[in-house]
Amino acid sequence: MGKILLSISISLDGFIEGPNREIDWHLVDDELHRHFNRRLGALAGFLTGRVTHELMAGAWPDIDDDPAAPEAMREFARIWLDMPKFVFSRTLPPDHPSLRWNSELIRDVTASEIENLRARVDGDLSLGGPDLAASFLRLGLVDEFDIYVHPILIGGGKPLFPLDGAHVPMRLLETRTFGNGVVVLRYARG
Repeated sequence: MGKILLSISISLDGFIEGPNREIDWHLVDDELHRHFNRRLGALAGFLTGRVTHELMAGAWPDIDDDPAAPEAMREFARIWLDMPKFVFSRTLPPDHPSLRWNSELIRDVTASEIENLRARVDGDLSLGGPDLAASFLRLGLVDEFDIYVHPILIGGGKPLFPLDGAHVPMRLLETRTFGNGVVVLRYARG
């Protein structure tokens, strides 16, 4: 059974998005994008919430055909289009256009639903989106954390980890510093 990997960017002060949901402070250059492509391209699928999925569906389907787009972006577009996507939403209609790209709609985040999904998918799954990640974290369903710390203080917004008093021991797997100052911290539970 594969692992669930939370892969997410944060500011140095611990926020995943600004007060108005902005992420324009992310420092994704060619080196970091190629790293994302290698890391995510080796996985078996994406787990996303509705908001993240709709953002991705609005951005990536046409980039592969754009000769002006950087190669790393075109490569990620191919990865995103081909990769199975499991979209968690109670409100998205099953015939929504964003679901046409190898996407399966799942209504609820429950431990049994996730265990069934893990049993039928051969490989690790990437978890994205702040609200969905919070649901998985509350249920203890995240196996590894790929935290990309960007060298910026944004002063407010949505924190990565909701403060609920939980103590979750971690084991460091890897650190890496990129040329743009982003540092990835990879941890496994316990």
